[in-house]
Amino acid sequence: MGRRKGVDFDESPPDDFDPSNPYKDPVAMLEMREHVVREKWIEIEKAKILREKLRWCYRIEGVNHLQKCRHLVQQYLDSTRGIGWGKDGRHPSLHGPKVEAVESN
Repeated sequence: MGRRKGVDFDESPPDDFDPSNPYKDPVAMLEMREHVVREKWIEIEKAKILREKLRWCYRIEGVNHLQKCRHLVQQYLDSTRGIGWGKDGRHPSLHGPKVEAVESN
């Protein structure tokens, strides 16, 4: 059982979803939820692949892993930012800009 050639899946978000009023169209809301979940799983799996590459690099490079694997560490850290499920169930486009803490003297 292989994949048929020429079969193309629609992986885009629904066109008729309105973020300001998500309950207006329940079907579009469910399609949007499925789209968000699918995208999160893709990001999680990419992070897992990078983690395996990083683990392999640490094992192969030994004591030189700090210099040789630095690029993989940065890629892995970048891939893990903001992909968790968390308590906030809002769509990522509805999140505000990231606020950084300001040190006061």
